[in-house]
Amino acid sequence: MPAEDTNAERPGDARAPEDGAPRAAQASGEPDGITVRDPVSAPDAEGRPRRTTRRFPLFTRDTARPEGGGRAAAGDAPAPARQWPVLTVTLLVGVGLLLTALDVFRWGLVLVGAALLLGAALRWAMPRVGMLAVRSRFTDIATYGVLGLSIALLALMAQPNPVLEIPFLKDTLHFTVS
Repeated sequence: MPAEDTNAERPGDARAPEDGAPRAAQASGEPDGITVRDPVSAPDAEGRPRRTTRRFPLFTRDTARPEGGGRAAAGDAPAPARQWPVLTVTLLVGVGLLLTALDVFRWGLVLVGAALLLGAALRWAMPRVGMLAVRSRFTDIATYGVLGLSIALLALMAQPNPVLEIPFLKDTLHFTVS
């Protein structure tokens, strides 16, 4: 199957020709002030483009940056300094995984959970955290917090000799298994 040319003209396509004037304006002799931005928008009475359908454009041209996604340090600082929050969390997770690989699994995983909880705290407390901001602030805090707390608690409850024992957990397990 041959590749489809994404720049090929389609019937009803409102793209502008090479000289920049819209096709509809050239054909009807209208002024050049009315432009159509994408195939699913059309100008309203004032000439501003508006959406005529609920379909999304064929190609996404940009994405919205998550709130707080700016640099954590000034732009003239070196790259590691601008992204220190995500580097701190990543370094702590790496140390935790190294401890886990060296057979100190419980405290290595507690450190991984603590690193994610630190990421949630940084996301909550700081206005700009760089690449630590992935989604909205609420979603990032909830995700980092739930995952960090879950990993830390499960590591503390791991057998043999758990550090943290939850009394009703054994009864719940026996009830569901038997």
